[in-house]
Amino acid sequence: MFAHAADDALTLPLDEIGRALATIPESQWFERKAARTDPKTLAKALIGMANAEGGRVVLGVHDGAVEGMGQHAKHVNRLRRVPLELIVPPLQPTVSEVPVIDRSGQENYLLVFQVAPSRSAHQRSDSESFMRVGDSTIQLNRLQWQELVYDRSARNYEAEPTSRPVNVLDPEQLDELRQAIGAEGDDVHVLRTRSLLTPDGHLTIAALLLLGTHPQEDLPQALVRVLHFREDEAGAGARQTMTAQGDRRIEGSIPHMIREARTLIEEWAPKRRALREDGTFGPVDVIPRDVWLEALVNAVVHRSYSMSGDHIRVSIFPHRIEVSSPGRFPGLADPSDPLHIDRYARNPRIARVCSDLGITQELGEGIRRMVSGMRDAGLGDPQYRQTSASVIVTLDATTGLSAQLSQALPKKATEIVQLLRNTGPLGTGDIATAIDVSRPTVLRGLKALQEQGLVTWSGSSPKDPRALWSVPGSTRT
Repeated sequence: MFAHAADDALTLPLDEIGRALATIPESQWFERKAARTDPKTLAKALIGMANAEGGRVVLGVHDGAVEGMGQHAKHVNRLRRVPLELIVPPLQPTVSEVPVIDRSGQENYLLVFQVAPSRSAHQRSDSESFMRVGDSTIQLNRLQWQELVYDRSARNYEAEPTSRPVNVLDPEQLDELRQAIGAEGDDVHVLRTRSLLTPDGHLTIAALLLLGTHPQEDLPQALVRVLHFREDEAGAGARQTMTAQGDRRIEGSIPHMIREARTLIEEWAPKRRALREDGTFGPVDVIPRDVWLEALVNAVVHRSYSMSGDHIRVSIFPHRIEVSSPGRFPGLADPSDPLHIDRYARNPRIARVCSDLGITQELGEGIRRMVSGMRDAGLGDPQYRQTSASVIVTLDATTGLSAQLSQALPKKATEIVQLLRNTGPLGTGDIATAIDVSRPTVLRGLKALQEQGLVTWSGSSPKDPRALWSVPGSTRT
């Protein structure tokens, strides 16, 4: 599923547009409706888009076939009035009639509403409100509606105008976006397709953050700071445990910062020796790469850029990674229940362009992928907590065991159980090689883990050279 599939479809030849719009998957930014869709249903779709990240609603398609709107002239007039008559405050989408060939082979047209992410919270005239989440439009309850209204001030920030001219943007990054979305036309056209210009033609803060050569000249808070510690506690003063070169500040556009931070975290992330997929022993991530990368991307895309006193921090310890992002969770999210956090973008313009560029996905499953990745590695779920001004996610390589038990186990025991969770059954010698310690140390750890029921031994006799240790319930081989 591509974020710009509907954009691509509209550039096709006349005889292909309808078929493409009828068959491409619906998404965060694309929804289709039948020709006879009633006004209240259309209002719901438009409100959902406006309250989320914007997008297109196409009418005249039903069950994979192009009906067209040509036989419904009176109904089309009613639908065109929906944004003004059934939505509060009124919307001003761009409405167009797109020529197509319908299912009978005749020339016809589809009615297309292009909705920008709104700076207001919208309701239907019956006081119902909605939000687009993935490929569905959900109804908001009263609390969610109130929180949506409160969240608008932070969310509006990315849409604020700047005083910078278009030529401060990086031409290469603009071309990359142009190619990604298949846009034709000058730079102004490309920017307008993603609502990166104000109506009067000024660059938005989102445009500067996404495509600027050095956004930090105007937004010094927009940086990523990566910290590297040699112990699991940061310490303070003379006892600080940061490594000699372990404090890096990364600046530039959002795509640049994510790429540079990813490279640095790959270098500093906790690793251990283990059996790799190619059958050799070597360095393997303690915390899955996909998980910490998702945490980094979420922080950069969804942080509150209106908060000028703080920046994103990625703190790397021997057994955990913490990512701190300015701005609390949006009102629709409960940090104590991350698996049920619905997709909600504080910065919808930034989120959409990052999806266009392949930096993020549009499915709203980022946190779910993080939870799944940690569990597949035998680790505890990502832990979220909020301060008065930030969200911190902790990815802990020891949370598969309680803190009390981890402290009571012999040295290297925690590494042993983590190794077996990731690789499956291994012999004593293989374990010693993987974590680079002596066999007696491994045996002490294995005995303690066995007493706790955390590992099991299988072999034909106590001295069986082919005996293996494993974690109960592990499905890895």
